[in-house]
Amino acid sequence: MFKTILFTLDLEHEDTWTKALPVALDATRGGNAQLHVLTVVPEVAVPALMQTGPFDYEAQLVPETQAALGRFVREHLPAEVPAHQIVTYGSIYREILRVSAQIAADLIVMAAHRPQAGDFLIGSNAERVSRRAKCTVMLVR
Repeated sequence: MFKTILFTLDLEHEDTWTKALPVALDATRGGNAQLHVLTVVPEVAVPALMQTGPFDYEAQLVPETQAALGRFVREHLPAEVPAHQIVTYGSIYREILRVSAQIAADLIVMAAHRPQAGDFLIGSNAERVSRRAKCTVMLVR
């Protein structure tokens, strides 16, 4: 079974965790695995915003997101399932891949939406992770 599970979510979108979280919890309980819960603060790359002066988006947004992830874990994960909370900043799929390698995950659980027109040109984060991950990826719809 799996020993190190990485569960990814977007705290702003409930559809990224409502179906996927029970899957991650089942896999964690079934194999007595370690659960890591990851959310990524997307990097800000809007030139108009960056022209307003020096502002460190990462320094402001990451601590706020860490607090929000802590609330999420307390409210939605059972107390008997300890979870390592991880908040990173950057490209979503790249951060998921980086963290999965760093913690030596053998399973990534994440939600996937139905493909839209733009996904066929550039791909979704779920598609990119599933194609490039060095471990099993479970996409939940």
